[in-house]
Amino acid sequence: MHNGCQTPEPEIPETRPSRSLGLAGSIAKIFVSSPLAPLLLIVLLAAGILGLISTPRASNPQISVPMIDIFVGYPGHSPAEVSRMVSDPLERMMSELPGVRHVYSVSNRGESMVTVRFQVGRRMGPSLVEVYNKLAANMNRIPPGATHPLVRAKGINSVPFMTFTLWSREVGPATLNEIARTALQHLKQVPQTGESFIVHGPQETLTVDIHPGRLAAYGITPQQVAQTIKASNAQTETGRTDVQNMQMRIVTGQFLRTPAEVRNLVVGVYEGEPVYLFQVAQVRLGPSDPHSLVTYYQKAGKNQPEVDGAPAVTIALAKIAGSNGVTVARALIQKMHSLEGTVIPGNVHVSITRDNGKKANAKVDSLLFKLFVATAAVTLLILLALGWRAAAVVVITIPLILLITVFSAWLLGITINRVSLFGLIFSIGILVDDSIVIVENVYRRWLQEGTTSTETLIDAVREVGNPTILATFTVIAALLPMGFVGGMMGPYMAPIPVLGSVAMLFSLFTAFALAPWLMLRFKPSLKTLERMHKGEHRQATWLRKFFRNTLIPLIRRKFYGRLFLGGIVVAFFASLALFLVEWVPFTMLPHGNSSAFNVVINMPAGTAM
Repeated sequence: MHNGCQTPEPEIPETRPSRSLGLAGSIAKIFVSSPLAPLLLIVLLAAGILGLISTPRASNPQISVPMIDIFVGYPGHSPAEVSRMVSDPLERMMSELPGVRHVYSVSNRGESMVTVRFQVGRRMGPSLVEVYNKLAANMNRIPPGATHPLVRAKGINSVPFMTFTLWSREVGPATLNEIARTALQHLKQVPQTGESFIVHGPQETLTVDIHPGRLAAYGITPQQVAQTIKASNAQTETGRTDVQNMQMRIVTGQFLRTPAEVRNLVVGVYEGEPVYLFQVAQVRLGPSDPHSLVTYYQKAGKNQPEVDGAPAVTIALAKIAGSNGVTVARALIQKMHSLEGTVIPGNVHVSITRDNGKKANAKVDSLLFKLFVATAAVTLLILLALGWRAAAVVVITIPLILLITVFSAWLLGITINRVSLFGLIFSIGILVDDSIVIVENVYRRWLQEGTTSTETLIDAVREVGNPTILATFTVIAALLPMGFVGGMMGPYMAPIPVLGSVAMLFSLFTAFALAPWLMLRFKPSLKTLERMHKGEHRQATWLRKFFRNTLIPLIRRKFYGRLFLGGIVVAFFASLALFLVEWVPFTMLPHGNSSAFNVVINMPAGTAM
């Protein structure tokens, strides 16, 4: 029986679908609500400082350009015969190797040199093995009478980065050369030193000047004289014997030590009488014909006398690939100072004539200073625009990102050089974008919600997470193609896209993980947020008025609009004309301010020194 009354149905509470936090919100929630953020801050800071200390410093990026020289002697043959019999077959043989860019050859009388240059980026070890294997498999193509091929590898790291010049007014070039040889043996004990050589003047040599007429009179050939000197200047192990349970070696012969011993050698027999060397030749001990000359000049200055062309020798040293040129240079200088007074006598002076390690360190320090100046400038702009709290977040995160990027460079085998630091300086303006977007949106949501709660912060990070991720990877996609440039400039400029992309990824992570945690540490009050909002409103009103007064006349009046457009076109082509008239120099890289210069004088072929 229906009584006219309806029983009210129970109310079902309205349920909102749970909103996914996404990647950005999840990362922010993990680090905001746990003690992981300060621990991560300390770990990243320690890793960055370790990378800054351990990463090798250099003036330029390390580029692998393998060059291999092959030397073959072919005594008694003219340059044309050497080219036809030795150089041409070697050129064809080496050009068959994969990855070869160029093959050069120089043919002189009795000798040939073939240079094989591989493509940029190939490793020296595998390239050297390929050359050795190719030569071993084609030894039948080397003509009879030619010497065994001598292979020598050369690369970027074969260039000396450190030179010491030993000079003296009292010691001659020959003695200086012997001192330099001994000093070089000690310098090679320094770890991570590479190829080395000595540039010296005339050496002390024993010269034998043969008189052809006397040789003919005694019936002796020059080959007999040379063979006699060679056989007399040798020691030979002829056997062994056991004496009182001890094994002793029997050695016959001895090395020639004085000019008198050479003069008294018997080079033949004539009419039953021995013919001595001094009868058919003149033996003299003195300086050899110079192939190079080294002299030292120095201007008088503080605690240094004037030197005008003193005899000298130069010790040149290279470093191993990937080593820190700064530390190696300091170790070599310290080692050289320890040799003064012992190996190097007091009347021989040592001057450092090249120190690329010091130059590299100065360039890196200068760029690091500019890096911090750029960071300070960005922080100042944020301070003026968003206040000291947002600036505090940026001033902590940006150096942290730069340090961890340097640590990544150490792991990737990239040195700290002017190109890699340029990439970091270039990316500073982009690195702050992620943190600024997060800070601005969190402030807006706190002001909108009327509370500075953690839940609102996490939701604000979630709200702009996906667009921030998309914007970051868009910048990375714009940077990465630079790393695929071919030729020598590709590996040279590769640190810019690599380190720039790594810095962008770390900036994205710190914006989601550390920036929210730092914002809670520097949380503003609602009154502060309202004051900032009013200031921003006044700024927007002023900008709106400025653009209204500027743009509306250009849009509504055709004359002003066309005049403005014409001005832009003229300014564009005028800027391009600056390169044509060379008012603005155009170079691939900036010129370095070096304190050294070279003077090259080309003399006629065969000119004696």
